[in-house]
Amino acid sequence: MLYLELLIQGLIYGCMYALIAVGLTLVYGLLRILHVAHAGLFTLGGYLGLLLTNATGSLLLSMPLAAGLVGLLGMVIYRICYQPILDRPPYVALIASIGLFIAMEELFRLIFGPYGLTYAHPPLQQLFHYHGITLRAVDLAIVIGSVSILGTLAWLAQKTRIGMAWRATVDDPQMAGSFGISVLRVRYLNFFIGSALAGMAGIFISLLSRLVEPTMGGVPSYKALAIIVLGGLGNVGGTLIASLVLGVVEAYGTIFIGDYLDRDAIAFGFLIVVLMIRPQGLFARR
Repeated sequence: MLYLELLIQGLIYGCMYALIAVGLTLVYGLLRILHVAHAGLFTLGGYLGLLLTNATGSLLLSMPLAAGLVGLLGMVIYRICYQPILDRPPYVALIASIGLFIAMEELFRLIFGPYGLTYAHPPLQQLFHYHGITLRAVDLAIVIGSVSILGTLAWLAQKTRIGMAWRATVDDPQMAGSFGISVLRVRYLNFFIGSALAGMAGIFISLLSRLVEPTMGGVPSYKALAIIVLGGLGNVGGTLIASLVLGVVEAYGTIFIGDYLDRDAIAFGFLIVVLMIRPQGLFARR
């Protein structure tokens, strides 16, 4: 039962990693930009979800509203920060993104304070017991919510005209534009969806820890960057699998080597070993 519970906990964290990493993969796949400021949007989602839930008392109302607001900010970031420098070398956008992330962290510290905020009445904390396994309602909500969101995204990408336009823009933006596809609209939509996913992941992690603080996006951002490399840059399916694998490795690692390394160190150690063996990632496209 212990190993089964560890597997479940690993998959729960893997689902959260998948939300933030898939959003990052969408941006990289379309623009070839390592969007480090994505982590700032993750933190903002946590703050907005907490503040709106405390104000309204309704998590169901607060989650989509917070994710939508984060998505809109992602579109603003694309317009102001990235669009003017798309014709520059990739490292220019990377430097701009790092600077923006640092600025966002400091802004959160100034606005919300350095010590973090907590839920007035933490939602989804009910306990469920089943054959010796104990889960909180928030654990179930994370799995169900992540699977539903990512499943809907996969359906949009494969079965709709929007998805066809997105895939065409990724493969050849100039050709897609010549066939009447609005490349600019696709990019705005891409940033909206990717940013909203980061915001939703921030809400989920705030529900797990019942705390939101200015620097909470740091470690998840590093993991997300490593995950998209591990999954094969721009490969959404590979990113999903890599996220789940990382969550499971973390969970089992805390039992076997938890006396020597904490959870985050275990994750980064695993990623370093894998990338040393296969630097192109486990699921790199040929």
